[in-house]
Amino acid sequence: MLEFPRWKVIWLWLITLICVAAAIPSLTATMGLNWPASLPEPKVNLGLDLAGGSHILLEADPSQVRQQRIEGMEESVRNKLKQDGKDIRISDISNRDGALTFVVADPSQVDAVREAVLPLTNGAGLTGQRDWDINVVDGNRFVLKPTDAGINQAVTQAMDTAVEVVRKRIDALGTKEPTIIRSGPTRIVVQVPGLQDPQALKNLLGQTAKLEFKLLDSSALPSDVARGIAPPGSEIVPYANASEGGGTPAEAVKRLGGIRGDQLTNAQQTNNQQTNEPVVNITFNTEGGAKFAKLTTQNVGKRFAIILDGKILSAPTINEPIMGGSAIISGRFTTESANALAISLRSGALPVDLKVVEERTVGPDLGADSIRKGVIAMGVGTLALAVFILVTYGRFGVYANLAVVINVIMILGIMGIIGTTLTLPGIAGFVLTIGAAVDANVLINERIREERHRGRKVVQAVELGYKEASRAIFDANITNVIAAVLMFAFGSGPVKGFAVVLMIGIATSVFTAVTLTRMWVAQWIRRARPTEIAL
Repeated sequence: MLEFPRWKVIWLWLITLICVAAAIPSLTATMGLNWPASLPEPKVNLGLDLAGGSHILLEADPSQVRQQRIEGMEESVRNKLKQDGKDIRISDISNRDGALTFVVADPSQVDAVREAVLPLTNGAGLTGQRDWDINVVDGNRFVLKPTDAGINQAVTQAMDTAVEVVRKRIDALGTKEPTIIRSGPTRIVVQVPGLQDPQALKNLLGQTAKLEFKLLDSSALPSDVARGIAPPGSEIVPYANASEGGGTPAEAVKRLGGIRGDQLTNAQQTNNQQTNEPVVNITFNTEGGAKFAKLTTQNVGKRFAIILDGKILSAPTINEPIMGGSAIISGRFTTESANALAISLRSGALPVDLKVVEERTVGPDLGADSIRKGVIAMGVGTLALAVFILVTYGRFGVYANLAVVINVIMILGIMGIIGTTLTLPGIAGFVLTIGAAVDANVLINERIREERHRGRKVVQAVELGYKEASRAIFDANITNVIAAVLMFAFGSGPVKGFAVVLMIGIATSVFTAVTLTRMWVAQWIRRARPTEIAL
């Protein structure tokens, strides 16, 4: 237990010095000193409660999910009946009033339609219900209505997807450790530390980024479009910028068909080589590129609309087939708006609109006060413990106190290296790990004292003290690790921050309190060869 070859000593000191060096940028920032920009800066990130930042509460409308499912079912039914090749004709299609209805022209084909439509429905989780009710009224009118279980499942899936999309968008801004969590069935809490202006964040998150490419309906009369009347199978879509329409505020576009932007692989803000205007260059995946090539090949000479969130950005004419799997989106962008759109498109479209229902900005002053008070509390507690340990255990107390100081610095260094976030509960984790480190040294020193009272020599007492106490220390810390892992897995926000500091602190406290102090004691015994120790 007390044998430390030179390579092992060098290795332990190397680990310690690396962690201590990684903590220096965080310590200099705490003291208000400037860190050289040319040097690496593994600084600990501060959470919302310490650094300040923006807090936004987003809410989705479940009725929008219902309508989306109905419109998606309409397109699926149309495609399914076309694929079956049974010459089934349907008419009087409606997706209003919370249900999809249509009439089968030939009543003898009702059973065939039911067989075709039934595979489009699925079970709603573990409820034992299907996600759609299929009824036939008046002999040949189908009524497809989403069930409550199906809607609840769809809302859950939409919100889970929305959380991931929001996370990708915020990560693209370069922020550190944002908190993004579900709050109830239809709400998302977003906390971004260090962001004092929430407007840019609101603009980014408020954009659904639902991109569509749809053909214009050439049969629509301008007079009807102006009055909001669209031909059957089409819909009126307004321009995002009235000047893009050349005086026409809206266009009639075919409601079904077209291409959605969910098959994009990349989106980047660039500048038009001819006009130098900011544009967004998008790239489709293989399937999307093939669909886009087919759309442009079959409709040369026709106009198609580039629609973003229900508004037309532009409606160019297809002069030639576009085969490269990429396209350019223009629409009188600024550089900032084009970059924001590119981020939104890369992150994916939100499955449902999110409305800001609450926002607040937390200033850094409160966090600075919390840090100051936390440092004071930790300093007072550490000083009291240091005095107690020093008085009680003498030289061994000096080693224990030095281990506590190194332990705190190592925690900061490791947090800086892995880029974790320190929250106010994390400061409590610091204090807790200090107590754990001191407790470990108390166990070791008391065990050494017991062995000396039994008459063992100094070397034997120290060796047995570390050997026997280490078992209890490891057992106790394993239970703490299990608790920390569970808090990290099931907790959120500050709870996770506390768990991270606790797990790191447990590892460093065992390293410093057991390994480092044992090395120092072994070196002292080998050098001084004492016949008595003051314990």
